[in-house]
Amino acid sequence: MIETDIDYPEGLPNPLREGHSLRPVSPFMITGMQSGRSRSRRAFTSVPTRGTWDFLFKTDNHAAAFEAWFRDAIHDGADWFNIERKTPLGLIKLVCKFTDVYTGPTLIGRSSWRFSCPLEVWERPLMPKDWGNFPWFVIDANIFDLAMNREWPES
Repeated sequence: MIETDIDYPEGLPNPLREGHSLRPVSPFMITGMQSGRSRSRRAFTSVPTRGTWDFLFKTDNHAAAFEAWFRDAIHDGADWFNIERKTPLGLIKLVCKFTDVYTGPTLIGRSSWRFSCPLEVWERPLMPKDWGNFPWFVIDANIFDLAMNREWPES
């Protein structure tokens, strides 16, 4: 995982939840065999994900600050930056960069501005390696937490 010192500005609203989705790049390759079957193999383990996130800024100042941050702090979208985003793991910090310039600003209503931003996340947000071998620990994590913190007898 890479690290970056550039954070998404704290005072600006996070991307909208509406339409929030990520599309992982396929980590495997498929080779067609002469028999008609195919062989699959893992090509790499660090898998980026891509998506388009929409931002809605309620004031002119927020929209202007976003465009200035895009231009100055991340050099017109060329640099990686950190942003907190909800994933199945909870609210975590993702390392992202723009894959192209944003679309917008589009005026919404009287004074809100919408930006549509194509982004790439450095790595798929997943649990630590080998947790997939024990899915029942994850599925029943709330039961385990209750047993350990509320109902477990003191020694």
